[in-house]
Amino acid sequence: MLAFVFPGQGSQAVGMGRGFYDASPAAKSLYSEASEALGFDLARLCFEGPEAELQLTANTQPAILTASVAAAEALAERGLAPAIAAGHSLGEYSALVVAGALSFSDAVRVVRRRGELMQEAVPVGTGAMAALMGLELAAVEQICRDAAAGEVVSVANINSPVQIVIAGHKAAVERAVALARERGGKKSVLLPVSAPFHSPLMLPAAEGLAVELGKVRVGAPKIPVVRNVDAGLTTAAAEVVPFLVRQVASPVRWAECVERMVREGATAFVEVGPGRVLTGLLKRITEGAPGYAVEDPESLEKALASMANA
Repeated sequence: MLAFVFPGQGSQAVGMGRGFYDASPAAKSLYSEASEALGFDLARLCFEGPEAELQLTANTQPAILTASVAAAEALAERGLAPAIAAGHSLGEYSALVVAGALSFSDAVRVVRRRGELMQEAVPVGTGAMAALMGLELAAVEQICRDAAAGEVVSVANINSPVQIVIAGHKAAVERAVALARERGGKKSVLLPVSAPFHSPLMLPAAEGLAVELGKVRVGAPKIPVVRNVDAGLTTAAAEVVPFLVRQVASPVRWAECVERMVREGATAFVEVGPGRVLTGLLKRITEGAPGYAVEDPESLEKALASMANA
């Protein structure tokens, strides 16, 4: 059983999606649709940059979503479709589009606004995120409690059993990083992000996002989509919006999402869109289920050949 997983912010790079744009009519038409929905030339930004503009959260989110859905279109043209899907943070929107729960043009507009709301929720320089390696979840949660000192610092992403990202006020995150080193963490690094995503500091963004999502038409997904918030399955239209609203200020339980897909019967994973982050994490979460990263026509051919030989 094939599972599609969709990347989140951090996987962007100038040039992403160009191969599918050139090779797939369906992918090319998506870029036109995105540009029309957004009111600027998204293809040009993705393919030519400048990088500093592509890295702005409000641009990054629609850019990755478009590149991911374009890759899914190219896969569909070759007869590959998922039986279950999930996405990391922003990637959950890509999964819901491919599952038919959200229209592509609505999703592009919503994630651009989501990026703006996330950036506006906390003044630049006030918040931070850090990756803590080599410590289990319970130890990281204790570190966050000990480092808070009246400020906010909490678990933001559980990427694998021993790769956990924290977010919150900058000083509290820095204190947590220092404590993680003292308590035996292998490596702890501050991340180059502009806001403390998936922390309680994002609650103002969640309120704004609820308004934005209230304007879009939502359908029942054709395949189950595993949610970041609780690793539950979204199978009905009524479940889509409430969990997307909660997601923005809640931890991304990615390791649990992958484990849920395996329990549901997933035997192979395709990372659909730019980068190979989720394929790398897969090996640390589950054994035996192969992962294939598909971000351009070359990697698509390689994945198809590997699947044929599996």
